Amino acid sequence: MRTLPNIIITGTPGVGKTVHCDQVAQETGLRHLSINQVAKDRDCYDGFDQERQSWIVDEDKLLDAIEDEVLQGGYLIDWHACDLFPKSWIDLVVVLRCPSTSILYDRLSARGYSQTKVEENMDAEIFGLLLEEAKEAYDEEIVIELTSENSEDIESNCARIAAWVEAWKKSRAKSAAD
Repeated sequence: MRTLPNIIITGTPGVGKTVHCDQVAQETGLRHLSINQVAKDRDCYDGFDQERQSWIVDEDKLLDAIEDEVLQGGYLIDWHACDLFPKSWIDLVVVLRCPSTSILYDRLSARGYSQTKVEENMDAEIFGLLLEEAKEAYDEEIVIELTSENSEDIESNCARIAAWVEAWKKSRAKSAAD
């Protein structure tokens, strides 16, 4: 039985996943697991998509690379997708949203994304595709949607996630004592 939870923080590119993970890690002691970095460091690629100018992640290789760590608990899993992670690994799924299309457009453009990549990500955000994916892949009661448009949202979201972590730990400690 894990003594620390695993949380996925997901959303389209530009919604603030990394900022949230870094801040929640500082507040809770959980470890930030950037899936992009893991894929790069552990060579979990299955090619390169020229049109999107991005690497194609080999999901099986990725899961094999992180399984032993994640099963121990205590991770904030930072990635733009969530449905590949087994339900048994995950205690909470946070889907960050940026409803203001102008804010998200500016963030994606500032990253130097191609117009096609910006449009794809804007469409995914507008239609709530990652929220839908999360609700289909996990029990709905562990999926929460949070707005991430400004620093106040980030502060509030991180405080909410940190409070959830503390409640989860207390619940686990009480269950272990019973």
